Amino acid sequence: MDKKQATAMIKSKAHELGFMFCGVSRAQKLETEARRLEDWLNKNRNGEMQWMENHFEKRIDPTKLVPGSKSVVSVAMNYFNGQNRQPADSPKISKYAYGRDYHKVLKKRLKQLFQFINEEIGEVEGRFFVDSAPVMDKAWAKRSGLGWQGKNTNLISPKVGSFFFLGELIIDLDLEYDGEIKDFCGTCTRCLDACPTGALNPERPYEIEANRCISYYTIELKGSLPDGLNDQFENWMFGCDICQDVCPWNRKSIPHDEPDFNPKSDLLEMTAADWQNLTKDVFDEIFAGSPVKRTGFDGLKRNIQYVAESTGARSDFKNS
Repeated sequence: MDKKQATAMIKSKAHELGFMFCGVSRAQKLETEARRLEDWLNKNRNGEMQWMENHFEKRIDPTKLVPGSKSVVSVAMNYFNGQNRQPADSPKISKYAYGRDYHKVLKKRLKQLFQFINEEIGEVEGRFFVDSAPVMDKAWAKRSGLGWQGKNTNLISPKVGSFFFLGELIIDLDLEYDGEIKDFCGTCTRCLDACPTGALNPERPYEIEANRCISYYTIELKGSLPDGLNDQFENWMFGCDICQDVCPWNRKSIPHDEPDFNPKSDLLEMTAADWQNLTKDVFDEIFAGSPVKRTGFDGLKRNIQYVAESTGARSDFKNS
């Protein structure tokens, strides 16, 4: 089987498995990205996310992560869930976290894709990844032609915007490689202008100061939230979609058709008062198998308390 045929079969199977896009790039060291990452880390823009400093050589070179690898197969899965149907005054959750943990959903499909390659194309060695190893997902997706990395640092597709998850297969199979597409951000600065905490700086487009990002504060930061930023959180209690919501390309977003990403009805019915009185039992029920588990019950209570204080709302939490 030649490279062209094998590549076509892989892409066709990826779409059959529910991936919106699939592209392929050569497994090689990311020279330009390595310099940018090193500079970014040296400026401590990763905050408490020390794991981003680990395994640097593997992060920038897939052949060190997967010896003998020749190709990086990048996939994208849509998670856009349309209009937020929660009560208007409820604390907000990022769109990606409404349903089942995406790590589990994508890994299961990538495993099936990997098995398909071994059964239908030939025995290969490799590994599959979903945001859980030293892999620069967006860099590989960009090189594979899935989109360009925008000024908000998210990968943007000219077809559907940016509300999608990324994953990769790194394998020792030589394939037909895709090329990068054009950057269509142009002179637009909506994401930079809209960021309330200054994580995105108009003077430094295409770079995020993660340790000032609402998503970082509400998910990654384990200690106390910073004083005086309550109003700037704009009622986000887990994650933040501001820089994506204002992006003109996301006018092209289409609702996903993946049942695993559908929110539980109980979640959509939670009022501001319900969140303020959240119990451990309710948390465990609503967020079973959810990405929100990452911040934990105490972490989510901390976030709810914090955003409630910006409006002077009463935060009378009940511990279970």
